[in-house]
Amino acid sequence: MEDILIECSPGISGDMLLGAFYDLGVPKKVIEEPLIDLGLKDLYQLEFKESRSCSIRGIKTRVENIDCIPNKRTWRSIKELILKSHLEDKLKKIIYGVFESLASAEGKVHGIKPEDVHFHEIGAIDSLVDIIGVCAALYYLNPKKVYCNEPMLGKGFVNTEHGKLSVPPPAVIELIKQKNIKVLSNRDSVEGELSTPTGIALLVNLVDYLEPPSKYSINSYGVGIGNLKFTFPNLVRVYEITSFEDFSINDNEQISPKCEEVSIQEAWIDDQTPEDISNFVEKLRIEGAYDVSYQAINMKKNRIGFSIQVILPVEKKEFFRRLWFDYSNTIGVRERTQSRWILLRRRGECSTTFGNIKVKQTLKPDGSIIMKPENDEVLRLQLKHKISTHEIRKIIKESSKKFKAFENWK
Repeated sequence: MEDILIECSPGISGDMLLGAFYDLGVPKKVIEEPLIDLGLKDLYQLEFKESRSCSIRGIKTRVENIDCIPNKRTWRSIKELILKSHLEDKLKKIIYGVFESLASAEGKVHGIKPEDVHFHEIGAIDSLVDIIGVCAALYYLNPKKVYCNEPMLGKGFVNTEHGKLSVPPPAVIELIKQKNIKVLSNRDSVEGELSTPTGIALLVNLVDYLEPPSKYSINSYGVGIGNLKFTFPNLVRVYEITSFEDFSINDNEQISPKCEEVSIQEAWIDDQTPEDISNFVEKLRIEGAYDVSYQAINMKKNRIGFSIQVILPVEKKEFFRRLWFDYSNTIGVRERTQSRWILLRRRGECSTTFGNIKVKQTLKPDGSIIMKPENDEVLRLQLKHKISTHEIRKIIKESSKKFKAFENWK
């Protein structure tokens, strides 16, 4: 097995992903073995059936619920089920991670501890089969790397055990925020839930790179068909690929700092309140400025004003010009293009004593890598554990292990 590429077309769900893995060639026995080990054998019937979506063939997953107990399971009960199982440690860890992220998201959404979360749809037997089955399939295939494109979320409303919820559901929003992943936005998006909490939880836990490789060849593929009907095919493809992406640091071009052009815009403003200036600066940052600096200055007629300078991508300079004139009182903006040399960096996640935390890696000219935890993570851990930031950083440095990149070096 080489690599796996998951193609969300346009979204992702657990049952579609499971169907795609089965279509790729993962035996049903492999999918069901961990379910049997977890004592779920007599609670469901699993069927894979060939189907079509807008004339495109694929496999539709059907799970019949023959569970006699209520579907509402707690994270505590599911966790106990996983930890007491005889599954191989690596597979157990994968399954545990998916459910833990869902519990964390649901807990945050409802304002309760993750252990006290009562799963509704997620605790139903069909969702358990989807999550555990997908984890088992990927463990069986054992790819070197897993890639995925950005999913779409959809719009409108969905009926749940919590009542009618807007799309995307709160748990999906929280998962995306926690893992800081990119999603595709389309103002003309169709009505419907394109990506489910189960699908997003699997994506953020199982995928190594949240973008397809720039070059790859396709060895084989499987197609999973969704239940919702749209004017376009509703499916997920899973490709077995050979990728030619180079995430290493052996290339001389990667080791050297990169030169790029940036646009710098600035203005002096003396007729706006500090509150307005603060709001404008935040607007510039939200819209994608690389950095913004501002300071109080003395201007004509002895008035106190503000000098504001923005560093931004060259391709966005026209857009930012409009922001100056739409959101500030300035009647003119100075602009120039400059070159800058930057060290390559990438965002990712690292396992530590504190669990998985978001970090940034910087590639030095000599090929060495410096890793730094995101400041938001340090602050969160400081408040949680009541210890200094110096101690937090020390523990992270000493206990950091596996790094998982969210993007290529850039």
